[in-house]
Amino acid sequence: MNYFLSIITGYLLGSIPTAYLVLKRMKGIDITKEGSGNVGARNSYDVTKSKLLSASVLFIDMLKGFASVLIVQQLIGIEYLYSVLALIGAVFAHCYSPWLKFKGGRGLATAFGGSVLFVYSIPIIWILFWSVAYLFRKHIHFSNIAATILTGAIAISSSDILNKYTKQSAEEDWIFGVTVAIVMVIIMSRHIEPFKEWFFSQNRKSIRDENETI
Repeated sequence: MNYFLSIITGYLLGSIPTAYLVLKRMKGIDITKEGSGNVGARNSYDVTKSKLLSASVLFIDMLKGFASVLIVQQLIGIEYLYSVLALIGAVFAHCYSPWLKFKGGRGLATAFGGSVLFVYSIPIIWILFWSVAYLFRKHIHFSNIAATILTGAIAISSSDILNKYTKQSAEEDWIFGVTVAIVMVIIMSRHIEPFKEWFFSQNRKSIRDENETI
């Protein structure tokens, strides 16, 4: 029952469509129909050009993950599985909000907000991978995708090491690796479309460059 309550707590908090509510209230804009349609901080900025609004969306999205884990820790218990199930529920609901016909954001802010409470090594690793990927390609979506895939891979391959350096260790190393990977898979599922756009744009650029050299 506690595992169920953990994931439901995260799901209910994560499902709050922050960007939709903020932009609808402040600007009368339906963000699901503007820009990329993504219900997150970056599209909020692209649509409104307001740093204040986009920063507010980012902060609240992070708070959803943070609050989900904190509430579960305080009311249910400080156990790895309780915390990670709350985080999984929050990230999934943020990415696929039932209030927006299962549209949502990309999950990064919510995942970051919750993970710093109990698996702080994961956001640190993700940021390091992102920084290297951005230096390599100078493209945000490419960096997001690369960092997410690599973080999930290292969480599984090095779960025996990373599980030791967490505030709340999982009972088994494989549980740590699999649950972190689940969060990364959810995030990746919302990056498929921007990845396709980036990939095809790179192909078009390569073809154009080839034609120019002929």
